[in-house]
Amino acid sequence: MTAKKTASHRSLKSDLARVDAHKVKSGEYDELPELNEEMLTRAQVNKGGRPVSAHPRKLLSLRLPAEVIERWKATGPGWQTRMAERLEATASNLPPQRARAGATHR
Repeated sequence: MTAKKTASHRSLKSDLARVDAHKVKSGEYDELPELNEEMLTRAQVNKGGRPVSAHPRKLLSLRLPAEVIERWKATGPGWQTRMAERLEATASNLPPQRARAGATHR
């Protein structure tokens, strides 16, 4: 199960207390147009989020020495991407692996 983060007051740039305190009056509904079939036919659903990657990454749990992680973190934001790029460059220089008899991949 994934938990969605709620937007902070700072990121919304809105006076939430004022919005919460507002009571909608019946006259305010008169400003809204009635939905009709033509409007619903033109409607588009935008799911948002990131576009689907052609080469999605896989989650991996890896135990590394604390000193190694701290040195990477010290390089600043984007350290995980830089680490992945370095691993990819190293892996591209490795000889191709032959499948071992009886080996299973998880």
